Amino acid sequence: GFIFKKNSPSSGLYRVKVYNNGVATKKGRGLFAAAVARRFPLLPMEEEGRLHDSAIRENFIERVFSYRRWKDFLAANPAPGRLVEFHTAQKLLVMAHSPEIYRKMGVLVAHSQEYIPTELYLRYEELFMKGLTLHATEKKNSNVLQHIMGYFKQLLSCDEKVELLEIIRQYHARLVPLVVPLTLLRHFINKYDQQYLKGQVYLSPHPAQLMLRNHV
Repeated sequence: GFIFKKNSPSSGLYRVKVYNNGVATKKGRGLFAAAVARRFPLLPMEEEGRLHDSAIRENFIERVFSYRRWKDFLAANPAPGRLVEFHTAQKLLVMAHSPEIYRKMGVLVAHSQEYIPTELYLRYEELFMKGLTLHATEKKNSNVLQHIMGYFKQLLSCDEKVELLEIIRQYHARLVPLVVPLTLLRHFINKYDQQYLKGQVYLSPHPAQLMLRNHV
């Protein structure tokens, strides 16, 4: 990822004043930032000042780690069939950012045999990074949390079900941070040995030490 200097005429990413004969005519990007964006349009980018916003900071870091996972996947020279494995692990993460792009990615992977590998990977990368640029919200995350719960709902005791639904409700109401329902879900995923869910990147998309999901 790339972090740019705020308001810099060369490195500013947003709202940089553009002058014409000494008069500010519009707001755009610094020269260097614009060149980088043209050369690497899917690279995660952000301005230093905006990273003080917890939601923007989490989104940026999440994109950085996702981009790294994707590049590591490509570096292994994978056969097209391996894309199914990669996509499967990212499903819930993308769903939390954009259900619409999640569906488009699913269609692409399902018809992967219709593309040559280079075109397939390019199309997938564009959708993947575009989807993650959209912020995960309390509403979208709550839908994913309930979706996860659905995998082992029938195994939960009545008390466990009530507890989990209440924690998800509290998260949706912004009373507790995302880490709270996720911690409880991980407990049940391990308790009921949900192998598919254990492989979902959504549960740990970045190091826990960063505490990016600890804010309300």
